[in-house]
Amino acid sequence: MKSIFNIRNAVITFAFAGVLGTGCKKDFLNENPVSTLTTDVYYKTATGFDDLVKSCYPLLRNIHQARSLVLNGTDLFYPGGYNDPKFATAPANAGSLNQYDVGLNGSLADLGTLWTFLYAEIGRTNTAITRAPGVSGMTDALKATRVSEAKFLRALSYFYLVQQWGDVPMPLTETQGASKEAKRVPSADIYKQIISDLLEAEASLPAVASDYGRVTKGAAQFLLSKVYLTRGWNFKNALGGTPADFNSALQYADKVITAYPLAAKYKDLFPVRSENPLTQYTGAQNDKNAEIIFSIQWNADVLTNKTDPAFTQDAAGGNNLHSVFGGGGEGFPGTKGRTSDYNRSQPIYPLGAAIYRMYDPQIDSRYDHNFLDVGYALLPVTGFLPIKNNTTVKVDFKAGDTVVYYRPWNRPATTSAERGVDVGGTRKYSVINCDEWGGGYAIVGGVSVTNLPAGEPNMWKFWQPGIPYGDAYGTFNESVFRAAEAYLIAAEAIVKGATGGKLGGAEVYYNKVLDRALTTAGADPKCAQAPEDIKSQAAVSYRATAANISVDLILDERARELLGEYDRWFDLKRTGKLIERVLRFNPWAKKSNSIKDIHYLRPIPQSEIDLSYPAMSQNPGY
Repeated sequence: MKSIFNIRNAVITFAFAGVLGTGCKKDFLNENPVSTLTTDVYYKTATGFDDLVKSCYPLLRNIHQARSLVLNGTDLFYPGGYNDPKFATAPANAGSLNQYDVGLNGSLADLGTLWTFLYAEIGRTNTAITRAPGVSGMTDALKATRVSEAKFLRALSYFYLVQQWGDVPMPLTETQGASKEAKRVPSADIYKQIISDLLEAEASLPAVASDYGRVTKGAAQFLLSKVYLTRGWNFKNALGGTPADFNSALQYADKVITAYPLAAKYKDLFPVRSENPLTQYTGAQNDKNAEIIFSIQWNADVLTNKTDPAFTQDAAGGNNLHSVFGGGGEGFPGTKGRTSDYNRSQPIYPLGAAIYRMYDPQIDSRYDHNFLDVGYALLPVTGFLPIKNNTTVKVDFKAGDTVVYYRPWNRPATTSAERGVDVGGTRKYSVINCDEWGGGYAIVGGVSVTNLPAGEPNMWKFWQPGIPYGDAYGTFNESVFRAAEAYLIAAEAIVKGATGGKLGGAEVYYNKVLDRALTTAGADPKCAQAPEDIKSQAAVSYRATAANISVDLILDERARELLGEYDRWFDLKRTGKLIERVLRFNPWAKKSNSIKDIHYLRPIPQSEIDLSYPAMSQNPGY
């Protein structure tokens, strides 16, 4: 693992060899052969400095594909098996990030991975910022824009670091050589620096970037809204926050809302596709919608559709959002084998049962878009045996026939006419109720008795058709900031005391996001009153009113709207709800009962402590 103390070589090698473009215009992707120049000379030229700033973008791909510390072990993401009678207690493979056991310590590889990527990004941005005064042949205005891009990316990296680890080292100038010094800086000082960088960026960045994918004024304003919101909560009184920060968060959220209109429909933000691969749409991808303020670019060019070459341990060849949330149809009867039709969906960030029950499946369009609730045979199958060790019951499938139906939580199958033949019903496909997801379907005496699909629905939100079989290679641009979240930031800020919202009260901002998702605006959607109780049918409205709007209501709406986007652990950390909601919703954490206050901060990677002198201190409790 590269240490924060020796990251300059990765910066120089990458930028000097030729920059991977992050936008979609051809000139933003071109590589420049400069082998006859030294880096010190090249960075002083306008072209060289522009390449140096470009080199700060591709690492965003690595950072945002290192999602385990942001998603796993929260109230929404945890492994299956929780509903399987074979497991009386949490199995060892539930993982320390989900169980919060002693394995969650400084030696955990996920910690070092994200830490390394973030400090490598800071190294690159610091190099660009430090070298800027010596650049000639570039207008002052353009140079200020490029420096502001670097300052924004540095601020984003420190924002991720300080939320995960609290007090961390804060180098602000180019690293010229190896050093073991790593003094941790108080979180309040880091927030001051983040805000300073972003205010400077806001002043110099254009409203529309010269190349799609570069940072804009709107991106700086959005991040300011989120930073002020987080500082306002003032975790352990350590961030330097005051109630005035909530007003600032609201003001910046309003600026974003004014400039970035919501997409007409939720599905407009994501790849165009059909649930049935036999009628799959291809080509059109909705990753440049006006709602999207800033996104990670995944260009289709085979030479540029890669993560950062300086980090060979992460060799993914593209966006993997479509293939890492579990579920899937690779094993359905009538599949074509390892093809792109359903592709491979690995449970790297698996969804727990609670999230499915937070939606109204009938009128909230996000449920239908986010989850694959029906699976189809892609090829005809004759004489399929739906029940293990039973050759007397056979079914035939034509191409396009249903092979599995995951019933919505509020409409379970209750009669034999509604159930599959594998569990004594009459339908030739498996029909799985929500309380049977997580490993509990068709299990007798601890053993599965079905040959039909079981499990839980695929998380279908980011599915992009036509991707070659594997666990990566998507070209869909990953949204980091979009206007819907600005509405929810505004709502949260008002709940925390902010005043003067342009749209009115917190419930108005909240309902703007909700109504976009509903099949009929103004309808009254119902979610499970207790999403964690997978057998309960009690329902409750999740429309906001001035009387019921609360942090928990907003967290639930953030779960519905931003599912799988890079924010869930940060949401629980910011609001002080991590322990409460993890114990309520995450069965592995509840069984281990190990989560405690120390887990609001991650342990510093032990490898960094070992490399530092004097030794960097570890976070308390680890």
